[in-house]
Amino acid sequence: MQYLDLIRAIIENGDERLDRTGTGTRSIFGAQMRFSLRDGVMPLLTTKRVFWRGVAEELLWFVAGNTNATALSDKDIHIWDANGSRAFLDGRGLQHREEGDLGPVYGFQWRHFGAPYTTMHADYEGKGVDQLKHVIETIKTNPNDRRLIISAWNPVDIPNMALPPCHMMCQFHVSSKKELSCLMYQRSADMGLGVPFNIASYALLTIMVAEVTGLTPGELVHTIGDAHVYLNHIDPLKEQLKREPRPFPTFKLNRKVTEIDDFRFEDFVITGYNPHAKIEMDMAV
Repeated sequence: MQYLDLIRAIIENGDERLDRTGTGTRSIFGAQMRFSLRDGVMPLLTTKRVFWRGVAEELLWFVAGNTNATALSDKDIHIWDANGSRAFLDGRGLQHREEGDLGPVYGFQWRHFGAPYTTMHADYEGKGVDQLKHVIETIKTNPNDRRLIISAWNPVDIPNMALPPCHMMCQFHVSSKKELSCLMYQRSADMGLGVPFNIASYALLTIMVAEVTGLTPGELVHTIGDAHVYLNHIDPLKEQLKREPRPFPTFKLNRKVTEIDDFRFEDFVITGYNPHAKIEMDMAV
């Protein structure tokens, strides 16, 4: 309900503003949602169908440090197609960039922070700071550390990115009960299209990191700066608000995984996902 309550608050009380895409939004500044990951719960929203395969494959793409949108579109996952298109890259002043080359976006920052970026085809093995690996090793050796942070926000690289990171930072926390929780900060949140994806993605990341560090999943805390509804999403979201939420599905891994780079989509098993029908919304580019 907290997701629906936030959407309702934005539609009813949000500040109407212009935005980068020219679509227009209603927004509020500063919001937070919390989702339990205990007992195998996966917070995959049920008031519309969420593209689970897209969520999981995109996260594996991040973890691999991949910046090639074609790697996803080849799997019939087209969420990055618009931002990797020739027209969009040219509009960002990236005329030299090959179509599909998103630049030093999320996965590159997670695995190679600070490395000079050339193209999506280059080998960056051992270059830059592998933030994900460092966090995992620190969780194993010093679980009380308060610096278990991964940042995708690199001001030096932002001009070279097709799209600056929206979900820009996460921090992990290990409790005395050996539970791993994650707080994710999202500077800009498209409540209709993006946020259902983002919730499930960081829930899955938390589960994966818990698996390779010998912990159990605890909680996902989703903190948002600009939480907005695009004006052309208001009517579809009003339809979604009429729907009664159903229980979240459950998640399990079908094998033991010890290394973060070894996960495959086939390892992830979702059961009991019974969402309402898909709701069509146009992506603002």
